[in-house]
Amino acid sequence: MTYRYRADVLRALWRHGVHPRPDTAPELVRSYVRDLYKYEIRKLRQRMLCQEFPRLEYSGRVEALRDRYAVLSLLPHQFLESPSAGPG
Repeated sequence: MTYRYRADVLRALWRHGVHPRPDTAPELVRSYVRDLYKYEIRKLRQRMLCQEFPRLEYSGRVEALRDRYAVLSLLPHQFLESPSAGPG
């Protein structure tokens, strides 16, 4: 199967080093990006526990991380261009 990813989604994915091919399922892409996000959250928590920054800053940093991974607010089918509507 061939998938046509939305241009804005591709730009968001590329920021994370993710370059899906036309035959890469959007479910797989989203799962991979979700795993990257979870890794970064764990790393951020570990840094806080090691006192690299104050606990009071944690929620702000989590929010900033969530904003960087805004593409995760989309469902896999929303990664794709909508099929064009035929004549009505």
